[in-house]
This record gives sequence, structure tokens and C-alpha cells, in this order.
Amino acid sequence: MAIESYDQLAIFSIVARERSFTRAAAQLGISQPALSRAMRQLEERLGVRLLARTTRSVSPTEAGEHLLRVITPRFEEIHTELALLSKFRDKPAGKLRITAGEHAAITVLQPVLSKILPDHPDIQVEIIVDYGLTDIVAEGFDAGVRLGEHIAKDMIAVRIGPDVRMAVVGSPKYFAQHPRPKAPHDLIRHNCITIRLPTYGGIFPWEFEKKGKELKVRVEGQLVFNNIAMRLDAALKGLGLAYMPEDIVQAHVAKGRLIRVLSDWCPSFPGYHLYYPSRRQSSPAFTLFRDALRYAR
Repeated sequence: MAIESYDQLAIFSIVARERSFTRAAAQLGISQPALSRAMRQLEERLGVRLLARTTRSVSPTEAGEHLLRVITPRFEEIHTELALLSKFRDKPAGKLRITAGEHAAITVLQPVLSKILPDHPDIQVEIIVDYGLTDIVAEGFDAGVRLGEHIAKDMIAVRIGPDVRMAVVGSPKYFAQHPRPKAPHDLIRHNCITIRLPTYGGIFPWEFEKKGKELKVRVEGQLVFNNIAMRLDAALKGLGLAYMPEDIVQAHVAKGRLIRVLSDWCPSFPGYHLYYPSRRQSSPAFTLFRDALRYAR
């Protein structure tokens, strides 16, 4: 196969993954007309239609899905082997792509990156904040971060953080006008600041447990956010109750800016883990990153 055909396969994998010519062109740094031309040439050479195009979207056909399944592990292997070439350098080098939720990115990944990157200028790290259960192989990530209970069995998992505990909080201003909830079901009568997660396909239910009894309460309120900062700010301003990671709110609770409730219903659960494919050969850069993140109990 001609060299340009391999280039076209690489381009196809990105278009199929992004399901957008616009995003793929931006990622590749080429024009959309050039990208479309490359896809037409690949389809003509193979004699099958790989992409279904509409005015608003693009998606792989059945043949395209098959080709994507075939080439994705091959490109992953090539990417890994190229990264391994950095072992011949004096220092670890290369690019790492990691997907993680916002809380893990802020509290676990960012502190470690601030320690290792200044001493390793040839390492580039891309962190994609995503609340969904991303397929790291299909999406071209080196690794992902999830809570321990959400990791697939065919992945290697490395503990990178302590147990996580949630907290229900509200401001003194809010509780001056509303009674404090004594049990989780009391929350249905409160104005709750909710979060929408793609994993759940809608509003995230608040989870509680006490003496082995588990409860999920589908709360409602005037505000729905998908990030930590806006939920915290809204709670501080007295706009409702928020369900937040304990470490995010504890300083505000200590200073009286927030009041914690239902703490006896909020147990700890397994913390964050870095996960990656079991067949992955670790580059020096990835090994450095993984070992720096490893959590010592």
C-alpha cells in the first residue's frame, strides 16, 4: 500500500473517533477540504463507503466500524513503540494523553504534574476532563482515571489517591431560611444544586449509605451544572444545597462559610486509580508519570 494510504488510514481513525470533520481537521492541523479529499480517495481505493455524511454530522458505516476496530490497536501499538524510542534519549520524553474527571484532575493529577514537569521539559501531558466512562483504547488515550469501583477487569489499575468522601453543604444564609435535613429523603423538599453526568444520561442522583443501607435520592433544584467551581460558588452564595467532594468544601466548612449536614450518611468509598490496557508497554515518560502518581497508604 502506498505511503499516502497509511496517512489516510490515520486520518480516517481520527474522523471516525471525533465524528466530525471540523474537530478532526483542527486536531490534525489541516483544512477540511483536504481532509474530505483524503477520505474520498481512501474510499475509492478500498471500494467501500467508510463514512456516512450529513450536513450536521459524520459517522462510520458498518464497513467503517469494522476498519476502525482493525486499525485502532495497530495504531496504538505504533504509538507505544514510538514512545518507547525515548528510552534511547538521556531523559524521558514524549506526549501523554490522560482522561479524568474534574475532581481527580484538580486534586490528584495537577499537583503531581507541577512536581515532575519542570525537571522533564521534553514530556508533554494532555489532560482531557470528561465525566463519561471513556474507552481509552478507542479514543487514543494512554491512560484514564476513575474511582476504583468503575474500572474494567481487563485494565491494569494503580491506586493514585486516598478514599473519597462526599459532603452535603449549604450556606448559613440558606439555612436561615430552610430547616436542616435530618435524613436523605428530606432533600426532596430542598433547592438542590444538581450535576448532569453523561454516564448516567441525566441528573446525577445523590448517593448515601448508613449501617449497610444504601439510598439514592433524585434531588431537584433551580440550578444544574457540570463543573465543581460553579456548584461551589452557588452553594457559598446561598442558592441551594450542594453535594461535593469533602476535600473541596472542608476549608469553607471550617471557616463557617458552609454548613455540613447528613455527614453520618456519607461514608468513604475507594479512591482514584490510574488505569491502562494490560497489553500496554510503558514508555519511560509514562512510567515516570505513573510512579509519581502512585499512592502510598
